[in-house]
Amino acid sequence: MTVQDTTATGVVLSDPAAAKVKALLDQEGRDDLRLRIAVQPGGCSGLRYQLFFDERFLDGDQTYDFDGVEVIVDRMSGPYLGGAVIDFVDTIEKQGFTIDNPNAQGSCACGDSFN
Repeated sequence: MTVQDTTATGVVLSDPAAAKVKALLDQEGRDDLRLRIAVQPGGCSGLRYQLFFDERFLDGDQTYDFDGVEVIVDRMSGPYLGGAVIDFVDTIEKQGFTIDNPNAQGSCACGDSFN
């Protein structure tokens, strides 16, 4: 897996993930959207990831660019996502985005949430 450069405190989007986000944005047909990665309360372990397209900028957002894919992280989610690597997996067993987060101390059995 090749990872784009970013600061040690930021989120990282792998090349396959950036390519998938680009493809999804092309399907949307809008040039005002960017990928927002957030951490919200919820799930079995207390915190849940959210990845969605957003046209808004919030006060304190951190912005990252990965080969033309703009990624934003809100001020409250930033500390939970520092150094996290977002990848896209497409195999016969699994397809979707994965998050390897060095800040997660544990996760639930389904892998949907962390603490």
